Amino acid sequence: MTTFVLGPEGTFSHELALRLNVGDIRLSPTIHRIFEAVGRGEGDGIVPSDNSEAGGIGATLDGLLQHPVFITAEMYMPIHHHLAAYVPLEQLTKIYAHPQTHEQCSEHLEQWEIPVIHTSSNAASALEVQKDKTSGAIVSSFAVSVYRLPVIIDHIENNSENITRFVRISCTPDREEKPEKCSIIIDPSADRAGLLHDLLAVFAVKKINLTRIESRPSKRGMGNYVFFIDYSTSPGYRDAIIYLKTMTIVKELGCYKKTGIPQ
Repeated sequence: MTTFVLGPEGTFSHELALRLNVGDIRLSPTIHRIFEAVGRGEGDGIVPSDNSEAGGIGATLDGLLQHPVFITAEMYMPIHHHLAAYVPLEQLTKIYAHPQTHEQCSEHLEQWEIPVIHTSSNAASALEVQKDKTSGAIVSSFAVSVYRLPVIIDHIENNSENITRFVRISCTPDREEKPEKCSIIIDPSADRAGLLHDLLAVFAVKKINLTRIESRPSKRGMGNYVFFIDYSTSPGYRDAIIYLKTMTIVKELGCYKKTGIPQ
């Protein structure tokens, strides 16, 4: 099975795919391209979904909304960041970092007051510092080993318990008989007081535990949002979705299990 992940070589997604031993790995320049390939049925994808420090990954949320794909598994990976450079900190003219990485390391970056330039991935940051020896890059241990970079300060993430959730996406849903979690997108068909309360009350009545809820612009104008919801499976969870569909638009993203990551 072909699995598409965010490239270039050395990203957290690439590292995760190698650790999961998924077989044929295809590196994609953007998360959007991964969704396109999976939507065409060319293989599965592994994409970052949300981070414990910085929240949801916008490109992934948009991809789940816009493309005909399903979530078939989830994985949780500890995330640690290091500052790599060929010169000392006081000589750095700029630091390259992915936007999510920037947010996850914001405390150090604000303290250092060095200009930050955003890149498309942590691996792309590593490539930039190779070209500009007066710059630094915030990268993973995996990227450090891939690109043979010197680390001048390690573990600069704001929270030592920093974790990113990844999901596997496919053009067909998982057929797991006893899934642990389900994901949906709710697109409210009305704008009225108490609407969100009424939608969430369905889960409370059925005693279904919501593990995550996040809003995202629908792209249809200011103040128009969709809601991404993850919930634990329990008796009656299918009835809750059937009832929700009588009230609003629901896109089912699938039910699945958590996949362990080899150490």
